[in-house]
Amino acid sequence: MSYLVFHLVLVLPPIVLMAVTLPASLNELGGWRARAALPLIATIALTYTTAWDNYLVAREVWWYGPDRVLATIGFVPVEEYLFFILQPILTGLFLFQYLARRTDPLPAAGAGSAWGGFFTFAAITGGGILLLNGGPEGLYMGLVLTWACPLLAGMWLYDGETLWAHRRTLLYAVGVPTVYLWGADAIAITAGIWTISNTYTLGLAVGNLPVEEATFFLVTNLLVVKGILLLLYGSHEALDRSFR
Repeated sequence: MSYLVFHLVLVLPPIVLMAVTLPASLNELGGWRARAALPLIATIALTYTTAWDNYLVAREVWWYGPDRVLATIGFVPVEEYLFFILQPILTGLFLFQYLARRTDPLPAAGAGSAWGGFFTFAAITGGGILLLNGGPEGLYMGLVLTWACPLLAGMWLYDGETLWAHRRTLLYAVGVPTVYLWGADAIAITAGIWTISNTYTLGLAVGNLPVEEATFFLVTNLLVVKGILLLLYGSHEALDRSFR
């Protein structure tokens, strides 16, 4: 299986299916914010991930089968750049499917939870720094945690009350796409599309899925879903004040 076939078989079909079966328009789900959410989050993902992933490949934390890709830009296959765009669309569409089909009222933002989420992800970031300063086996996990968790901490600091109010949505909209992508990733590793280094990983895995890969898809889907929820339902008071 090539990386392009991976997209055609495992990534694009659920995107198309969710797009054509969405029971409400994006305009009904949040007006211009909902319409802008997917292209905005995908653009941010592509921009934020490009240099980081090129570093991973350059360090040989992971590598791709040269006969499985069409071409590369820098160190990374063009199909990988496409994945930076497709994953947020896939996860974002699942979130919109969930929001369109829920029957209970949207929750109101609560209070008293922002600091808990902030300190949790700040502590995880600290753990990532410790891994980076340890042996080589902690490199991949350390890079994942120090790359993603400061942003997750910042989201809680920005408007953790809204995120806490939508915690059930977070559970479903992050959990289901993450489990699906875990399975897709395991298939890609088995097919030899990409290979994860044994030198720079902790050696913990479920089947052939390294814990670092599982963590990557979990934190990236958290970034996508939290970003969209904040765009749709966040108070944006801090942002509004900064532009006055």
